[in-house]
Amino acid sequence: MNAGDKPLRGRIVLDLTTALAGPYATLLLAGLGATVIKIENPATGGDSSRNNAPYLGADGLRMDRGSADDMSVSLIGRARNKQSITLNLKQQAARDVFLDLVRHADVVVENYAAGTADRLGIGYTACREVNPSIIYAAISGFGAQGAPGSGKAMDSIIQALSGVMYTSGEPESDPVRVGLPIADLLAPLFAVIGVLSAIVEVEQSGVGQQVDVSMLGALTSLLSIEPFDAFELLGAPTRTGRTLPRLAPFGMFPAKDGWVALCAPTDTFAAGVFRAMGTPELADDPRFRTRDQRVGHATELHARLDAWTGARTRDEIVAVLAEHGVPAAPVRAPAEAIHDELVRGRGEVVDLEHPDHGATGQVSGPGLPIRFSESAAGFDLPAPRLGEHTDDVLRTVLGYDGDRITGLRESGAL
Repeated sequence: MNAGDKPLRGRIVLDLTTALAGPYATLLLAGLGATVIKIENPATGGDSSRNNAPYLGADGLRMDRGSADDMSVSLIGRARNKQSITLNLKQQAARDVFLDLVRHADVVVENYAAGTADRLGIGYTACREVNPSIIYAAISGFGAQGAPGSGKAMDSIIQALSGVMYTSGEPESDPVRVGLPIADLLAPLFAVIGVLSAIVEVEQSGVGQQVDVSMLGALTSLLSIEPFDAFELLGAPTRTGRTLPRLAPFGMFPAKDGWVALCAPTDTFAAGVFRAMGTPELADDPRFRTRDQRVGHATELHARLDAWTGARTRDEIVAVLAEHGVPAAPVRAPAEAIHDELVRGRGEVVDLEHPDHGATGQVSGPGLPIRFSESAAGFDLPAPRLGEHTDDVLRTVLGYDGDRITGLRESGAL
């Protein structure tokens, strides 16, 4: 390895994904250096996120597409460092091209509903027949075995089934959907972990395998890190609103100009809170001296904090708590958070650029939030136009000549 090389350099990933869960997985692989060939259906206009508002073009941001030149901000963020080719996989000629690509590839990633890839003739079994060392990552709502009904899933469906909607909000309030599409973002993280693990196995044994990730399983597994079933059996609340009594003092508290988050479950942190409030004697009060005692008097303790924070600004509260060693932070709006100099400086959030017009709309997107001491990582190529690399990939990877490519295009396979 040369200093500055990306760790997945030389790996070829065939990207059959659309929308968010799959494309985020392949975005991460691209940021780690893999050559990601994004395969899009020309009959449907390609990845569905190509039609997500807002759009960025020569005139900046707009909510509707004003010209063919405008590109979805979603796609601009999710398709960086990928090459786009078009294949209508409902045609046998296109499936043949895909399987030719599989012979040269290391990884296939798809996020079809369970069984769809097999019906198309491009599932794991078909890919393994032409390349026994292929790693085939499938991200679906419920896993490769499918689920009752349609078996199709969107983020909100998975949030509903996972129980997550009943972990946020006040105890008697309606279910709360997590604003971030957390199921769509969590499943691809596990898929990438699976792909990287399978790459290690291929290097050791030469044997490829399927990596099967369920959105429901990923999110429910994450939820189960907290013992919600035990809380229910013990009569403890599973929904606690803006405070968490079993860790008191812990939660969000009002300030004169917004809100602050405070996390002080240990005796040391709690004593720091009491000193910051100017009431150090509360650390010896029998109601608040130990963690269990604080939990038993959480309502009173949090009411005291409400009164104290409500008379001060966010900056004042955070500064005095930090002085006494207490973890605390202002509660920021998304637009404020993504312009934080720390995450910007580390490349964890970056400016997005239109492939032709640059950063004309001051739009932000994800960087690669992994930093290596020796390797490089990140995104340096813009999102591609639909099918922009079709001819180049077929020529350089597969060795097809111009006549063959022209024939495929005329037949509707490309």
